[in-house]
Amino acid sequence: MKKILLSVLAIAAIVFSSCNRVDRAHQLKVLNWADYIDEDVKANFEQWYFDQTGEKVQLVYETFDINETALTKIEVGHEDYDVFCPSEYIIERMLKKDLILPIQKDLIPDSIWYFDNISPFVLNKFQQMAPNADLQVSDYTVGYMWGTTGFIFNPQFVNREDLVSWGAILNPKFENRILMKDAFRDVYSVLVLYAYADDIEKGLVNRDELVRNISRARVAKVKDILLEAKKQICGWEVDFGKEEMTKGKAWLNLSWSGDAQFAIEEAAEMGVMLDYIVPQEGSNVWFDGWVIPKYAKNVKAATYFIDYMCRADNALANMDEIGYVSCAGGEKAAEVILEAQNDAEEWPETVDASYFFGEDPIEVDGEWLDPHKLHLNPVYYADKSIIDRCALMHDAGESQEMLLEMWNEIKLAR
Repeated sequence: MKKILLSVLAIAAIVFSSCNRVDRAHQLKVLNWADYIDEDVKANFEQWYFDQTGEKVQLVYETFDINETALTKIEVGHEDYDVFCPSEYIIERMLKKDLILPIQKDLIPDSIWYFDNISPFVLNKFQQMAPNADLQVSDYTVGYMWGTTGFIFNPQFVNREDLVSWGAILNPKFENRILMKDAFRDVYSVLVLYAYADDIEKGLVNRDELVRNISRARVAKVKDILLEAKKQICGWEVDFGKEEMTKGKAWLNLSWSGDAQFAIEEAAEMGVMLDYIVPQEGSNVWFDGWVIPKYAKNVKAATYFIDYMCRADNALANMDEIGYVSCAGGEKAAEVILEAQNDAEEWPETVDASYFFGEDPIEVDGEWLDPHKLHLNPVYYADKSIIDRCALMHDAGESQEMLLEMWNEIKLAR
């Protein structure tokens, strides 16, 4: 009797397991940053995919807030995400460790092929992540959003002139009024430019070399700067900085341009004016991009999803919703982006965005626009003079632990 009962239970368990087994052939698992997509764009994907393929797919959408934590899920946990949106140095690390599948762009019909909507500026920057000269990075990843790092500030309490240098974090009049982005790679990459500003000016070193090659001496210099600035720092934030700035609890925040734009818009609704500046020593220009991880189960749907996110209207919707700048700027996307952003009344000062949209005039509604003189939101599209002083972050490799150790010591210091 017991054997019969056990057999029945075993059969039931098998049936139950089969009923609950996930049909990964018709499920798409996406891992993206929190608050990093337009909800309508996300919601419409399943129907769009069905319209294009005649197949149903269930979108399973998860979020993360730290690059390294998300990567660990894939690298160590072998999580079977189909699409992942990490930052540039994580993409570089994944390429080195063979954790990314090539994107099979030939799966997409010509009629809905949007991969070429990415700005050549982004493609060129991404190629700098190649672990060897033979690898074409654009075969493995597609840019999503990009931006700079700078200071969000409240002009009611802070003059723009006080923030022309990263050394502003040492100013005692900002005691307990500075928020610091809790992202040790980003903070190190801008402060090392401040620490070696004289050497940059003398031509002894360039910004790309400073950011790429992390040494113990350079980490020590940045650590000393942060320790000296500790009295001014009132918090280390990942996402709450926008709210703290809006409420006036903090006066300035070392943060990303996308967070700055979001904070500026949120604060304006409450009658508070905020602004954004990139200090003169330079900054890091950062990128997030879509990849298909090694352990993906639904490569076809993943490829369609990435292509769908490159469509001009979706790129613009995502950009408008989250406050970050789309990597879309190729031949098809430029007109849509420029039409939405080129506004002389709202942005009377022009910016040189030729680095992003190209040197040639662009026709929009019968009008030829000069990419060197566009009326664009300068938080979205920094002037070329700023971009020329920005460097790309890279995988820290064996220096990662040294940076993390420095960061933990700073945060624990009294």
